[in-house]
Amino acid sequence: MTLRVFVHRSGNGAIRRIAVLLVLVLALSGCDRDVPLFVVKAVAAGVPSLAPFFDEDQGLGRDQQVRAQTAHGGLQQGDTPGLYGGSRQPTICDVVRLENFLTDPAHERKAQAWAAALSITTAEIPEYLDRLTPVLLRHDTLVKNHDYKKEKAVPFNALLQSGIAILVDAEGLPAVKCSCGNPLRPFEGDTNRIKVEFDDRNEEWKGYEKSSVVAVRPATRTVQRLALVDVEEPDRGIDRPVGTTGEDDTAFDTRERRAVPHLAGTTFGQASRKLADTGLAVVFEGGGLPPDDARVTASDPPAGSKLRFGEYVTVSVAGETASEGSSGGSSKGSSSGSSGVGSTPPASGTSSTPPTSSSGPGSSAPGSSGPATPGPTSSPPSSSAPPSSAPPPSSTPPPSTKDPTTSSPPPPTTGSPPPPTTSAPPQTTSPPPTSAPATSSAPPPRTSPPATTPRRPARPPPTCPPRARPPSSHASPPQNPGVTGCLQDHRRREWAGSSPAVICC
Repeated sequence: MTLRVFVHRSGNGAIRRIAVLLVLVLALSGCDRDVPLFVVKAVAAGVPSLAPFFDEDQGLGRDQQVRAQTAHGGLQQGDTPGLYGGSRQPTICDVVRLENFLTDPAHERKAQAWAAALSITTAEIPEYLDRLTPVLLRHDTLVKNHDYKKEKAVPFNALLQSGIAILVDAEGLPAVKCSCGNPLRPFEGDTNRIKVEFDDRNEEWKGYEKSSVVAVRPATRTVQRLALVDVEEPDRGIDRPVGTTGEDDTAFDTRERRAVPHLAGTTFGQASRKLADTGLAVVFEGGGLPPDDARVTASDPPAGSKLRFGEYVTVSVAGETASEGSSGGSSKGSSSGSSGVGSTPPASGTSSTPPTSSSGPGSSAPGSSGPATPGPTSSPPSSSAPPSSAPPPSSTPPPSTKDPTTSSPPPPTTGSPPPPTTSAPPQTTSPPPTSAPATSSAPPPRTSPPATTPRRPARPPPTCPPRARPPSSHASPPQNPGVTGCLQDHRRREWAGSSPAVICC
């Protein structure tokens, strides 16, 4: 009953709008389904691989139970402080045993497949392994894993649970899964479009959150030392030189507060290195990571804020490159955001360089369609010049703004000159010469009157000053009370455009 009342009150128009909206929603959802997902196989900590390169019963590596940490941004750089963990037990991965196994001639086929997966040769295996560092994952991490099947390395996308022991290279990238020796490469898909497949052996683990998985990207420099967190004592940090297995570790206090460095004006690569050296992590909101030469405009929290080891600092970048910024070029927009962050306002307490303008205030762009302003040397047309007896422009009242039909245009220069007079000239409504444009709504003065019917302005009644006598053919009019009618007739003749036949005075 309620539905009937709603339909009745809404009418057919509302029903049609609802139907169109449903069609759009279904169409959009259909388009989203067309985008392929990246199928990812879940790999739980402590679960042996079904197709390993190395026999896991020999104890090459040992996973631990580590609670996954919440990450920001999805992508992390290899030298991010606190990205990986460590332990007081340096034997989480036996690199010497793995090297001996791969260099044994009896395992030549496995060594060739192993080296091919990492884009190196078998002769380069010992040198490559010497640059690797054992760590423990602190985040559920996406990688490209490899099984050993039919004497070949078979790649597949995998999600490694936190607590798995791996070896990382000099860029901080996952390189080897310790327990089985399988080679690892960076995950190349979209971290937001994954479909994780769990199975009977790798069941969904406690604390798994799809939104918290990370993928590692290369650091912006060759890493010399890794800043780790002790997975058993989180207040203890581990500073581990790259290429060592724990014998040269030094400890530090992760509770110590660290000041956010000044980042505005640096490139994203420089800002990342500054934060890593300080012991802070960088995050870029908006998906993905900006180019290393993207210019940083602000940080959140701002410079000078005190944070604990491994806490995140969100940076905003502009769309310009480092070369444009250093040469003083104009900004190409905010990214941003540009990836979504270009629109983020700079945090308080940070200084950001305002965009420069190529033109000063008040300058007009070429090709403008607006009215052109006359220059100070422009002069009005000669046909609109007032008589020579007119007062100077400084004493003339401003132009009249009355209706154009009631104002009189200035007399044309082609007419006869006015008679000499000694009395003060009457005020005229024509605008004086000026360099400013006319603001009244009167039409522009005509440069030349029509030849047939010239229009002359109305004049005040003559005051009968001394003037030249008319030709002898005309008799002087009598001075009598009928002079008023004579004046009216004189005006009518003037407005009709003919020469007056009667002179009143």
